[in-house]
Amino acid sequence: MRAVPSSGPTPGPAVPAGERTAADTAPWWPWYVARLTITDAFCIIVAVGVAYVVRFDVPTLVSGEYSPSYLAVSAVLATAWLAALAIVRSRDRRIIGTGPVEYARVFGATWRLFAVVAIVAYLLKMDIGRGYLAVAAPLGLLLILVSRYAWRLWLHRRRDAGRMQSGILVIGHREKAARLIQDLHRNPRAGYAVVGVCVPSGEISTGETVAGVPVLGSFADAARVAVATRASAVAVSGSDSITSDAVRQLGWDLEGSHVDLALTLSLVDVAGPRVTMQPVSGLPLMYVDEPRFTGAKYAAKTVFDWVGATAAVVVLSPLLALVAVAVACTSRGPVLYTQERIGRDGRRFRMYKFRSMVADAHDRLAEVLAAEGVTEIGLFYKPKQDPRVTRVGRFLRRFSLDELPQLFNVLRGEMSLVGPRPQIAEEVAHYDRTAHRRLLVKPGLTGLWQVSGRSDLSPEAGVRMDVSYVENWTLFTDLLILVRTAKVVLMRSGAY
Repeated sequence: MRAVPSSGPTPGPAVPAGERTAADTAPWWPWYVARLTITDAFCIIVAVGVAYVVRFDVPTLVSGEYSPSYLAVSAVLATAWLAALAIVRSRDRRIIGTGPVEYARVFGATWRLFAVVAIVAYLLKMDIGRGYLAVAAPLGLLLILVSRYAWRLWLHRRRDAGRMQSGILVIGHREKAARLIQDLHRNPRAGYAVVGVCVPSGEISTGETVAGVPVLGSFADAARVAVATRASAVAVSGSDSITSDAVRQLGWDLEGSHVDLALTLSLVDVAGPRVTMQPVSGLPLMYVDEPRFTGAKYAAKTVFDWVGATAAVVVLSPLLALVAVAVACTSRGPVLYTQERIGRDGRRFRMYKFRSMVADAHDRLAEVLAAEGVTEIGLFYKPKQDPRVTRVGRFLRRFSLDELPQLFNVLRGEMSLVGPRPQIAEEVAHYDRTAHRRLLVKPGLTGLWQVSGRSDLSPEAGVRMDVSYVENWTLFTDLLILVRTAKVVLMRSGAY
């Protein structure tokens, strides 16, 4: 049993349930998993091969002087690597194509495998060069993740068109079933297409639908309907009429049908690392750990921030100099713009940006607000057509180049590479209890809402994403957000 994941922002129009064909929800994963396996194997062979060539330079290999023992080690390592990916179920049909779990399992399988190899080589005093492992591990991991991402993009394009969906049967009272259907169809890239609904026997009416999905029977008919509609899962949306006994019997009825039983939970935005399932007297209890904002994990994040910001400043120093010259030569005023923002625990700090507006922009704020019919600054307010932005500033904003000086805020310990965006005091004044949780961590140069729609998102959606990040972040999700940030910046989506 598993919980159905929450949906994200809508990347494309969903196909109405009544217009879906059998091909749309036919099992798509066997050949997709086969292709993932083939590309994983190819990536691993390339990585191990490159590591072998690095260990024995090309002239040595050309002359025929190679090590049979290293060939054997390479073959065993490649086989073990592919097996490790299978053991951690990195190609499980329930996680491929959406969310970070697929990538996390690839990452976890890789570093654990190489840790074991290093320990075994040390204990058995095997002559395996550190350079060989240092090349094979990161190169293979990078190639596998890139290939998985490429396949995911391919899959998303087809899901946006309403194809390659996993059929799912929803059971529950009409109101709860309707909410679940809307959540599932809001994000077609999650890969779920609701093929029917089963409601309590007293709520069945001929020809009735729930959120546009036909009612196909009662709770007692769920297993039969799931098989008949070729659903890949049955999602229980929660109902007083569905007792634990009924759920258990439904699980028995589904045995051997290759149909999953999924239980939805009313608890949202809680990630897996904080959840522990523990059976007590036959009753599954779900423990939810409280979020922690100190400790070794945050120390590692601080080190990651300093190292990443330092490397970025060094690599981007020519670009920083070029942007500074462009700003100075195209409009009057200072190159850098500083503004007081609210950071962790409500502490105030001066945030740096390349100036993208005219020098007297602050004095003209009331004029811009009046032109857009805004009486006061609310959460995440940003004018879409701001006359104060300079020509160069508009280009800088499109590619988020004006934000680069905040790398120095990261080095000063005031910001993090990833986190909720820092806001001004006027915006913080509108915070409710939920939004105030944004201040439990350092603000970030980029964040979850930036890679999920940026200024196109509603304030409520932005706050929800930020709070979810604050309470559930991991170093791996930070890496994923940084990678997605590069894509969003290049596509210029949601930037004004």
